Amino acid sequence: MDALAQLLLFSAKSLILLVIFFIVLISIISLLSRGKEKLRGRLTIKNLSQKYRDTKEALSAEILSKSQWKKFKKEQRKLDKVKEKTDNDKWKKNIFILNFDGDIKGSAVTALREEITALLSIATPHDEVVVKVESGGGMVHAYGLAASQLMRIREQHIPLTVIVDKIAASGGYMMACVANKILAAPFALIGSIGVIVQLPNFHRLLKNKHIDFEQITAGQYKRTLTLFGENTEKGREKMHEEIEEIHQLFKKLIKEHRPQIDIQQVATGEHWCGSQALELKLVDELRTSDDYLLTQSRDAELYEICYYIKKTFAEKISSSAQAIVGSILMGLK
Repeated sequence: MDALAQLLLFSAKSLILLVIFFIVLISIISLLSRGKEKLRGRLTIKNLSQKYRDTKEALSAEILSKSQWKKFKKEQRKLDKVKEKTDNDKWKKNIFILNFDGDIKGSAVTALREEITALLSIATPHDEVVVKVESGGGMVHAYGLAASQLMRIREQHIPLTVIVDKIAASGGYMMACVANKILAAPFALIGSIGVIVQLPNFHRLLKNKHIDFEQITAGQYKRTLTLFGENTEKGREKMHEEIEEIHQLFKKLIKEHRPQIDIQQVATGEHWCGSQALELKLVDELRTSDDYLLTQSRDAELYEICYYIKKTFAEKISSSAQAIVGSILMGLK
């Protein structure tokens, strides 16, 4: 049993040291890649309405008999002529679709700001912007910027719809609440209106290994909690005060855009499925993005806008290292 205990202790220490190594590696790569930013993105626009029409035509060609197919094509040509004439007589509505697949760093905000800048150059209040948000939240400043980007759309009086198929929690819901309308799939996870700070502390491990850690700061609260130094009760209290202030700002943002919500009931850090979120007025309708967009394509032209950013070699290495650290931490739970 002693040998087993020693083996487990050695394994735990090895894993901790491995995590420290990868954290340092990620930090070094991030520092090396700074100052080398170049314009590496490109904007792509996809006509989803045409995609729906092509899909319908392809299926019809396979399913219908030759006579039925000829009849279908003839009727389709008539409908296209009527639609073309109607479109020339009235202002056609455009729906611009954006996808936000968020990580803990809110990295997708880089593409989001480019996409919104592009569509604002052409969109009018007669159009609509649909943002498909999928995020469990992350860094406050990143998701605060993402919400501010969506506010640019609202400020131009362009209708904004957010659709959640899987999850919009914490920072994800911070973004969603800005919209005129929020749709969610019945089992999508919504809410988690709260703030959390968590980090490991290696002070006792370093102390046992007789390793000193020096940290020099100017300002009483320049650093409240630390990874390697000894944390104090005063520092913990200050950190709690800071996250409470952020929580109050989060609740204020929601109250401004969704006054129908009982903020005290929902701002507990809990999350709910879409059907429960509807009862709590966190969302306005239960519907998937596929259903909503297919329905809208009958009366409007749909354009999906994507800004792609090519990753550098350093960024690819950093992403791989972060994935390894995440796997190790999950294994320690």
